[in-house]
Order: sequence, then C-alpha cells, then structure tokens
Amino acid sequence: MSQSVFDVIVIGAGPGGYVAAIRCAQLGLKTAIIEREHMGGICLNWGCIPTKAMLRSAEVFHLMHRANEFGLNAEKISFDLNAVIKRSRGISKQLNQGVTHLLKKNKVKSFIGDATILDKGKVKVEKNDNSEELSCSNIIIASGARARELPGLEADGEIVWTYKHALTPSRMPKKLLVVGSGAIGIEFASFYNTLGADTTVIEVVDRILPAEDAEIAAFALKQFSKQGMKILTNASVKKVERKKNSAHVEIVSEGKTKAEQFDTVISAVGIVGNIEGLGLENLSIKTDKSHIKTDNNCNVGIDGIFAIGDVAGAPWLAHKASHEGVMVAEIIAGKHTHPVDPSSIAGCTYCHPQIASVGLTEEEANKKGLKVKIGRFPFIGNGKAIALGEQEGLIKTIFEAKTGELLGAHMVGAEVTELIQGYVLGQKLETTEEDLISTVFPHPTLSEMMHESVLDAFGRAIHI
Repeated sequence: MSQSVFDVIVIGAGPGGYVAAIRCAQLGLKTAIIEREHMGGICLNWGCIPTKAMLRSAEVFHLMHRANEFGLNAEKISFDLNAVIKRSRGISKQLNQGVTHLLKKNKVKSFIGDATILDKGKVKVEKNDNSEELSCSNIIIASGARARELPGLEADGEIVWTYKHALTPSRMPKKLLVVGSGAIGIEFASFYNTLGADTTVIEVVDRILPAEDAEIAAFALKQFSKQGMKILTNASVKKVERKKNSAHVEIVSEGKTKAEQFDTVISAVGIVGNIEGLGLENLSIKTDKSHIKTDNNCNVGIDGIFAIGDVAGAPWLAHKASHEGVMVAEIIAGKHTHPVDPSSIAGCTYCHPQIASVGLTEEEANKKGLKVKIGRFPFIGNGKAIALGEQEGLIKTIFEAKTGELLGAHMVGAEVTELIQGYVLGQKLETTEEDLISTVFPHPTLSEMMHESVLDAFGRAIHI
C-alpha cells in the first residue's frame, strides 16, 4: 500500500466532480480525482448527453415525415435503431475522452477504483486486489446517484428496463409502458413513441411533469396525446407478471384496476444517492433518504469535507452539480463565494415539445401569498416559430405585482431549452419588468416571444 498527499481529493468524476477537480487545479491546489467507472459520470455516459443524441435522431425522423410541409420529398422513411444507438454511444465516448484529456491537461491525478473515506483527510482507493491510501486536506464527495427501483419492478434488462437499458436496447419496443412522468420518463417516452412504439405513461400524482407549472404540464399533455401517447395520472403499478417476451401488468388508475400486456416496461421513478461504501459512517456524516445532508456551502458539518451534486440532494441536475463544484473549489482556495440558490436553477426536458423553467410556478407563488402578474405568449403569434413549422408552444412569465420582480418563467415548445437562459440571467441580475420591456429583442427570433410574454403580464402585448 503506497501513500500520496493532496490538497483536495474528489470522489466521483461526473459533471460535479470533474469540474470541481479542474477548478481546484486552476486555483493552484494539488488535486486527485477517484472514479470507479467512467470519466464524465452518469450524465455524460448514461444520461444527459446520450439521451439528447437519441432524441435528436427522433426529432430528425419526425421532421422527415413532415417533409411535404416544407416543399420537400422524402420517400421510404425508416430508421436503424442500432445505428441511432451507435451514434449516441460514440458521442458519449468522444466526450468521455475529452474529460480525461481536460483532467490531464490541468494536472489532476486520476485514480480508477472504489473510494472509501477512512478518516478525516484519508481516502482509500481499491481496484480489484490493489489498494492505495491517499491523504489530503479536503475531500469533495461527488458520487452521484442511480435509478430507484420499486419492489416488483426491479430491472432485468429484458422486459423491465432502467435508463441504461433504454439507452442500449437490444430491440425496438412495440408496446411500451413508462412508469414515471418526470424528465427521464417523458424523454424516453418521447423518443420511443416518435419511432413508433405504442406508448403508455403512468404517473402516481394527478398530473404529468409534476415539477413543472401546471399550465405548462397541461399544454404538454395535449401535445403528447396528439402524438398518440396514452397518459394515465393518479395511477400506479399494482403487479407485474413477467413472461418470456412480455409482462402482464396490473395498473390502478382513478381507483380502478385494469390489466394490460407490454413487451417493455421502463422504470423512471426517481433516483437514490450513491452513499454506500463511501465510509460515511467512519465520520458520522449525516444522510437523509439516501442523500448527504449539507449546509448552503455544501459542507457536511465537518471542516474540509463537502458533498455536491446528486448525492447532496435536489435539484438533481448536472449544471447544479457543476456550479457547486466550482463554488466548493473556490471556498477551499479561500475565495469569496455565493451559495447556490436552488430556485435559480433552470430545469430542461428534451421531449417533443421541449419544456424549460426557472423560478416559482404559479402555484408556488400563490402558496407564498404573493400578488402576481402573469404574462403568456403562444408560439402561433411568432413569425419565426411559424416559419420553422413549430407553432405549438407557450411562454409564461410570472412577476411580483408591486415590485416587478421576475419570480419565474415557464416554457413549452421548440428550442425552449435554449431560450430559458435569458430568464435565468434576468433573475440573477435582479431584472424587473421595466428592464425586460425596454430590451430590444432581435427579429425574427423565437426570443421575441419572451419579450411579448413580459409585455402581456403588464397589458402591453403587441402580437396577441
């Protein structure tokens, strides 16, 4: 057993961990990173990136079927699922290698293996039968999370899939059940439904996309239904009987039980933090529902030990993890920082149509007793959206009535995941409605709808 000494050891090389490690190195700290599987973590290898590559293929396939609308001709349209998956995995591999290069470029020492915190400032790395003990002044835990499995709905890779199976399918589902209508479930439902699977989505609460504004979720529901998806809310799986090539599933919906056959079931019912085997008990690091408890600066309650990203709790988003990684690196380096505000973190879902949001929903603002002004603008009123053939969508903005503070923004429609950053920046700069109204938005762009939505909140919309 050999020993090495570092200023910082980062456990986990996902979008939180590798960013934290690079920023630490940039600040002159001798840094090591430990990853047990893939540089880039789940997001790059099994989440954000490969799913977006697959969804892009589905989007192009969808547009090919609409060729006549654009004065074009496309015949004998088809897809090769293996080729779609090969492209997706190739993109992940490319970015995985990119992360490895960036770590090396920034002189971060990389270790592949399982990490265990032995004591404050001591971490053991194990790979097969080899182990090495590392010493450090600071530890950043960025071990991420994995798919939650419900009793009776455990993945087998044949009939019941998790996101990993859905990203590397051995076959194209014919009749698909997606359990859970959050971002992961809806993205996979959108992908496979577009390619022709008979798709049903069930959600245990009374509406899909429960984290989104209710009006936006209702708009999305109508679009999904038009595309042929079957959506069941207030629904749950009572029983799954697995057969050779199918599953007999009993679904309870609105108090009634019905049975149906599916050849594929995708379980997308949330995540659990990767806290096992880290040695948290050696330092009595506190956890809550599989996530490490931290303060606003991501400290676990012990000087020099931090937890960031998914393992530290919601929102479970890569960009939140990366930002926390930078913040913690700068705290360790003695720089002044600002805690990450969860309400300022945008959420994006890359289904068709896309969904994006930041800040308070209308329901949340009402629960807080805030007096609000709400603006809405439909895609059908925007020239660029019509030219793109994407006139189904809505942008909604929420302001505090007296001060004009931008409380939240919610969108559904083409490319809204790219538009949302405008409102994110506006909130960060404490923008009021006056600032947004006096800003000149370029024409013709989809961003003009953001301006019109603000105008509508104050009775000044032009194009509706």
